[in-house]
Amino acid sequence: MRKPGVYDYRVTPETLAEKVLSATREAFEALGLDAAVLPTRTAVERPRDSKHGDYASNIALQTAKKAGTNPRALAEKISELLAAADGIAKVDIAGPGFLNITLDAAAAGEIAGKIVAAGDAYGTNNSMEGVYANLEFVSANPTGPIHAGGTRWAAMGDALARVMRASGAKLTAEYYVNDAGAQIDHFAGSLLARAKGEPTPENGYVGAYIDEIAADVLRTRPDALSADDPYEVFKTVGLELMLADIKSTLADFGTHFDVFFSEKGLHDRGEIDTAVQRLADLGHVFEADGATWLRTTEFGDDKDRVLKNSKGAWTYFASDCAYYLDKRERGFEKLIFMLGADHHGYVGRMQAISRAFGDEPGTMEILIGQFVNLLDNGEPIRLSKRAGNIITLNDVVEAVGVDAARYALTRYSADSMIDLDIELWTKHGNDNPVYYVQYAHSRTNGVLRTARDRGLVLGDGYDASLLHKPQENDLLKALAEFPSVVATAAELREPHRIARYAEELAGAWHRFQNSDSLVVPKVGEQAGPVNVARLWLANATRTVLANALGMLGVSAPERM
Repeated sequence: MRKPGVYDYRVTPETLAEKVLSATREAFEALGLDAAVLPTRTAVERPRDSKHGDYASNIALQTAKKAGTNPRALAEKISELLAAADGIAKVDIAGPGFLNITLDAAAAGEIAGKIVAAGDAYGTNNSMEGVYANLEFVSANPTGPIHAGGTRWAAMGDALARVMRASGAKLTAEYYVNDAGAQIDHFAGSLLARAKGEPTPENGYVGAYIDEIAADVLRTRPDALSADDPYEVFKTVGLELMLADIKSTLADFGTHFDVFFSEKGLHDRGEIDTAVQRLADLGHVFEADGATWLRTTEFGDDKDRVLKNSKGAWTYFASDCAYYLDKRERGFEKLIFMLGADHHGYVGRMQAISRAFGDEPGTMEILIGQFVNLLDNGEPIRLSKRAGNIITLNDVVEAVGVDAARYALTRYSADSMIDLDIELWTKHGNDNPVYYVQYAHSRTNGVLRTARDRGLVLGDGYDASLLHKPQENDLLKALAEFPSVVATAAELREPHRIARYAEELAGAWHRFQNSDSLVVPKVGEQAGPVNVARLWLANATRTVLANALGMLGVSAPERM
């Protein structure tokens, strides 16, 4: 992929917004108004009714009152200046001062050529250039398969990483391995018991996967039960096998991490002692009831938190403090954590860690995601074949496939609970959103294959002004919006915007295909310049659909 950058798309929503702002500055100067009230940025929107133009702006309404002038009069001056700008066909004024902007057909049509030239770099932007971020997601305990909630983060987190990188961020995707503490001891005890043919101990783990890993430990270490410390063997080897299984599952799902960070490493390297000492030097640590505490109530938490308990053992909270400091000392300026709904109570204490270390608000971001329910024809599925009591990532993939699972799990805002119905997401029809988008992509490829077979090629250029029909114009406008959609998805940490955009673009393509705008002429008819222009449009659509699906980690099939 090319390096993210800004391409000359002539007239896009971003460049048009700049033209609007520039014309507004000129209007203020011409009318003798104080330009200090003007915003540094503005935006344009697509009107609901295309009869009102291609884009609309309310900048006259936003600024007129502050400048002490009539919005209609200001709009008239802005429209006069804006209409003279390159690529603008006309500017109409509606109501008290809305600007309705119609693009020149050639300027609008040129976006197709720019997209084809940019290829898989189209959609990338530099809106997050200079941001050095660490994105942590999934981070399920290495004591069992990844459950459905973790599956949602595996899809959304990976998509968010792709979107932020496409927007210029330097981002590290990280998985925090909780390989220290009581849950690891219970896991090891469960493996050892199953290897001996004994009942699962109290607080132990159950499920077919425990029997599988216990057997794998014995295959790896035939002497495990007769070793000097069988428990330690099952703990060490079992953890390695479980983590390898998690990594393999994530890789098969298309989710990749740059770093798997060990909690045990924090203990081994003495980083917890260092972090607590740093907090003590800052005056935030105190002793009470035989324990060591962090005064988190000073930083918005509902109660102070224990760092070392009365038995002299570090708490998970102490590990969290050390982990946070480790990330900061690795140079990350933005720390993003994706947590499940059952961790909502962690937000206050984690934000308190950041503030206790003296960091500015906004250094740490915590995204909370709701749960996923797996349904079959509307009925909930509650048990896993392997894990026994939870639905796992592998269960979701087995039910609907990787593409449908990833798309379904990234299609909704993180704070929305998802009912993932197998019947819907395996359907080959327009009701299935991922099929709808992938079919649009395959349809563009079908058009390109037919054109190639008929000897119709892109050539060195095309007459962009020939793309002026309503369905062509709608498709061009949708294509032009992709970079801004990507930038917004990155800024708001909402990769679901890419999925919804892809569906809108697929709809515009299907409507174009179902109109009388033939890319390839009928048999016996000669291809002309308009067919070449439409071929560029089809190629551009194929490119953007593939790029959008790629940002979601979903395949873009050429045939379906």
